[in-house]
Amino acid sequence: MKRSAVPSVALVVAAALVALLVYGVAVKGTDTTLDDAVAKGRLPQLPGATLAMPNIDGSGKTSVASFRGKIVVVNIWGSWCEPCAAEAPLLEREQAKLAADHAGTFLGVTKNDIPHESMAFAKKYGYTFPSVRDLDSKLYRKLGSTGVPETFVLDAKGRVVALRRGQIDEKFLQNAIAQARASST
Repeated sequence: MKRSAVPSVALVVAAALVALLVYGVAVKGTDTTLDDAVAKGRLPQLPGATLAMPNIDGSGKTSVASFRGKIVVVNIWGSWCEPCAAEAPLLEREQAKLAADHAGTFLGVTKNDIPHESMAFAKKYGYTFPSVRDLDSKLYRKLGSTGVPETFVLDAKGRVVALRRGQIDEKFLQNAIAQARASST
């Protein structure tokens, strides 16, 4: 009498699935996202900081890393984004404060935007800080971004001290910049 191979194969498949489940649970227990690291005070380096992106005015390329040694507030925005427009005056006010004492700068990163519309938006809100185009959403993906606006506050060592996915308010931004100042010394 010949035995069927089906029960043996089913047992092997079941064992493999259990092993995969155990592996998944073990790996899931490790926080690896940028958000988790910042929430736990780990101060991770900004992923993609060395990625050189074209300036919206066409004058060359800029990376977040090019501002190393200064506080940098990276703000992902789009000219079509209403919350981006709502927070724009706050960004420029805080940019003026950082620039006045030579402590740092904001860096705008456009998402899915047409260059001339980005320029018009920056002009409308009086942006004095540089903005770049994130071609093919390379930086956006590295940051685990999910929408716009999103803001990442870096200390002078390029470490993320605070982030907000969604529209920011004055309290968040001022606290985050104060944290970046304290962390930079």
